Amino acid sequence: MPTITRFQDIKAWQMAHKTVLEIYKVTRNFPKEELYGVTSQMRRAMISVAANIVEGFYRNTTKESLRFYEVAMSSLEEVKYFLLLSYDLKYLPLETYQELSKHCNETGRTLRGWINVQK
Repeated sequence: MPTITRFQDIKAWQMAHKTVLEIYKVTRNFPKEELYGVTSQMRRAMISVAANIVEGFYRNTTKESLRFYEVAMSSLEEVKYFLLLSYDLKYLPLETYQELSKHCNETGRTLRGWINVQK
């Protein structure tokens, strides 16, 4: 395994960042009345995943780092709910919902692996 010297080297962050970009892309088509509702909440939650990985990486102790990585996991679960809600509200087609859910699940497994390595 290569040495990780910056947050951009963390595979879980790479996956989360890619998903942030995808969430932004698909939410552009959400109803305008959702701009401060589901659109904003889902974007913020997904950004929180990537941002908490970054913040955790730069913490001074393992305990502090793990706390941020766990917050990232919680935010990822929040995103999964917003995806389901968006699908149920007919804002997302089934294929998009399934694809983004798959990305989130893969990101979660990768992040969980990163957390376990840090312990």
